[in-house]
Amino acid sequence: MSADDGNRGDTGKNDSRDPLARGTASRRTLLIGAVATSAVVSIRPALAQTAGSVLNCTIPVPERGKGMFIDASGKLVSPDTPGAFPPSPRDFTGEEVRQALQGRSLPGTSREQSRAYLNYIRKLQNGQSGFTCYASLQMPRR
Repeated sequence: MSADDGNRGDTGKNDSRDPLARGTASRRTLLIGAVATSAVVSIRPALAQTAGSVLNCTIPVPERGKGMFIDASGKLVSPDTPGAFPPSPRDFTGEEVRQALQGRSLPGTSREQSRAYLNYIRKLQNGQSGFTCYASLQMPRR
């Protein structure tokens, strides 16, 4: 084997006169472009779906089956606690909570009741019903 018929890949150089090297570079460029395009096509619908699901997710106030009322600070208390509010008869959507966080009242509630419910929602922790919905409302949007 002489040095003239040695491996082209050993030098690491891309000889532009070599049609095989130009073809390989073109295929790589096309492959990179195809991967980038498919990533954009698959990510955009996912982001749009996420934005839509944030507005339609629900937050129960409080979690069902607790049998507890909510005081003005948002803590769960026993039903006989003075000034405590009963659980909401329905879940609130992410959109309703987002609007309430911007100053509106939650639908079907008084101003004080809405404030207590929002305090409860703000205290939600991982593992509680509605936490993921509330956390997604806190993410910045473009």
